[in-house]
Amino acid sequence: MPVPELAWTWLTAMVPLSPLLAFFSLGTVMFLHRAPSERWVARLVLGALWLSWGCAVATVFHWLSRPEAVRVIRLCPWFSSSDSSFDVTLQLDPLSATMWLLTSLLTLLIGRFSVSYLHREPGFARFFLLLSMFSSGMLLLVGGGSLDMLFVGWEWVGLASALLIGFFHERSAPLNAGLRAFGTYRLCDMGLLAGLVLLHHLTGTTEWSGAFGPGAGMHLSALPATALSLCLLLAAMGKSAQFPFSGWLPRAMEGPTPSSALFYGALSVHAGLYLLLRTAPLLEQAPLAKGALVVVGLLTAIYATVVWRVQTDVKSALAHGVLTQVGLMFVEVGMGLYTLALVHLVAHACLRCLQLLRAPSALRDVQARRAALRNTRAPSIVTAHSLLPTRFYRLALERFAVDVLFERWLVQPVLRLGHRLDGAERRWVGGLDSGASRPEVTPAPRPAESAPGSPTTGAA
Repeated sequence: MPVPELAWTWLTAMVPLSPLLAFFSLGTVMFLHRAPSERWVARLVLGALWLSWGCAVATVFHWLSRPEAVRVIRLCPWFSSSDSSFDVTLQLDPLSATMWLLTSLLTLLIGRFSVSYLHREPGFARFFLLLSMFSSGMLLLVGGGSLDMLFVGWEWVGLASALLIGFFHERSAPLNAGLRAFGTYRLCDMGLLAGLVLLHHLTGTTEWSGAFGPGAGMHLSALPATALSLCLLLAAMGKSAQFPFSGWLPRAMEGPTPSSALFYGALSVHAGLYLLLRTAPLLEQAPLAKGALVVVGLLTAIYATVVWRVQTDVKSALAHGVLTQVGLMFVEVGMGLYTLALVHLVAHACLRCLQLLRAPSALRDVQARRAALRNTRAPSIVTAHSLLPTRFYRLALERFAVDVLFERWLVQPVLRLGHRLDGAERRWVGGLDSGASRPEVTPAPRPAESAPGSPTTGAA
């Protein structure tokens, strides 16, 4: 490989690698029980984020100057066997380039905002450790050249998300919310894992250029394409909090405001949509899966819109507003409007990020608005609201009991099944142990009786 090409390859690799190096450096210092200063932590993490953003911009401009529409960068092989191999690859195309620029820029802005917002917070270093962890995982998710690489970044982002939801661990509510989000991730990630195995079995490769590229020519029959698409749809529903997995997103607002803006307003909540956009050629061969996308998106948008209108705190209202817009993006993907969905994603990420960062000042904004409009007549109630029955309003306040039904119909049956499988495994292992041969134990010899007149060892 020529030297300039090798330099551009490593420049591309530094986009996800620089925040990953900052994560390991800061983690090593914290593991050694040393308390780093806020200035040192901010310089380390922000320096890595600046480097990542600069490399992303340079890489994208270099890619735009080249004739190929898709560029695959092979960094190194991770492991290989006789019939398969796992290579560390990155891919640059219009979708990944857009998401790289958006991810690196918003992460940098949130990092700079957090330096002032979390000043003198006891978990300052821990927050920036998780921020660098999320940045590396998200950049790997959107820039990976295969479904394997996306899976690694997907799990890395999910772990950082759950840890940041439970950031204020001295209270029980954030911990329960983090566990709820982590459990939902694990349940829906089974779809991504099954899709990964199924894609490798059907096409022999998990690389985007090989399976879904312009010249790949992947043609599957209706049944395999639908099964694979539904597996990926399950994973996207869990990560993007679509109905009926929507309950964890409002609870995720228990985390710090910067992480709420970055994760659940801008980037992480759109990871499921990115997966669907990346596998758009597969969806074209599965009309049933596209129909399911439209149904799920519409249900989520209607549910979140109704619940959003009765929320009493700004972060819960914004969380349900996010659900509404992401549901509409699912509908756009299901209808084949992929470019519109990508534009919608970028615009919505920027808007929600700003709104969630402004959430702590919402009361001041309302007071200023009322002061400016004190002589203006308040708007009348919308006619549709007055026509709805009171019971519907109560159901909206209770969020239509979706969480209760989800726990009763899905969580509890899964737990009961897990307990039964665990009991069956214990009985099976116990039967194997009882049937195994055991070494014979020779009984200890009994002490000889003392002869008459001999001295005794103990007192009578």
